[in-house]
Amino acid sequence: MKYYIVDAFTETIFHGNPAAVFVMDQWLDDQMMQKIAIENNLSETAFTVKNGDHYDLRWFTPDREIDLCGHATLATAYVLFNEYHETVDRLVFSSQSGPLYVTRKAETYYMDFPTIMPKSTPILPEYEAVIGAKIQAAYLGRDLFFVCDDEATIAKMTPDYTEMLNFELGVGVIVTAPGDQVDFVSRTFFPKLTINEDPVCGSAHSNLIPYWSQVLGKAQMTAHQISPRGGVLDCQLQGERVIIGGQATLYAQCEANF
Repeated sequence: MKYYIVDAFTETIFHGNPAAVFVMDQWLDDQMMQKIAIENNLSETAFTVKNGDHYDLRWFTPDREIDLCGHATLATAYVLFNEYHETVDRLVFSSQSGPLYVTRKAETYYMDFPTIMPKSTPILPEYEAVIGAKIQAAYLGRDLFFVCDDEATIAKMTPDYTEMLNFELGVGVIVTAPGDQVDFVSRTFFPKLTINEDPVCGSAHSNLIPYWSQVLGKAQMTAHQISPRGGVLDCQLQGERVIIGGQATLYAQCEANF
């Protein structure tokens, strides 16, 4: 079975966030898809099947299936646009998080995702101890969401991933602050999914965009996820939806034998 590895939210290989993409005629069973994700050992492996005028889309981490993933959606759209639908400029995906849309404009791909406005949650002492930084505000959506002072705090952060596993709330942890050269920066940590740091997390920006839009009083923003690989995202709030734009590049075409 042919599959692809795409670096998302970058135009240069070895940057951004890599995802594996399987475009299939029919679904494999869940156990097999989970085994493939474990074998790939990337933060996400995406599986998609054409269903009429749209594609059904699912994402698996090495630990479990998840309900929303941005970078693997971008990677899937990149593969479909460039390998299957070269004359099409818009794709529709059906997912656990409802309909998702991706539009191609030149070399940039714009994802239309639901907003996830996190709700305020208490700042517990263990949160600051684990991330090793002062937290200005804490929120909870699917993930814990911590606001810190500045970009330098986010950049130098070295969390205790073992202790992060003990957090009762949240699947992962998002940390964010105002950016020096962009509107905001972030990093994301998912040790519960066997991913200590996710290099560029598109789904986190379903939280980040509505939050920073409210704080900054603007709908159009630029974001930088300052992981070691790094990634740049064009961000826009449109009512109950967020638009997340980024580039992608093909790292490999592969053949799986199973």
